[in-house]
Amino acid sequence: MPFLLQVDFEMDGPYGEAMVQAFEGLAHSINQEPGMLWKIWTEDPDHKQAGGVYLFDIHAHAQQYLHMHTARLTQAGVRNLRAKIFAVNEALSTINHGPVTVG
Repeated sequence: MPFLLQVDFEMDGPYGEAMVQAFEGLAHSINQEPGMLWKIWTEDPDHKQAGGVYLFDIHAHAQQYLHMHTARLTQAGVRNLRAKIFAVNEALSTINHGPVTVG
């Protein structure tokens, strides 16, 4: 069963193309994290929020990444971090075209 990690936090920027330039290296490194299947980057410049939605193969990998990511963000001065791990119901998500099949 896959696990979804949802993270969001306050961020002054950058957003859009400037965000791509600033975090492209980080994006590539995230692909190397154990059990990470995909990430969707989120941003809301109007409310100064950013974050992501990740899919991991197992709960332990999602938890491991969350622990490391929280430390990294906190060290970078990020404030008001919110995160939650959810189990994914693959059968129902597949009906709605969710890319959640593992294996």
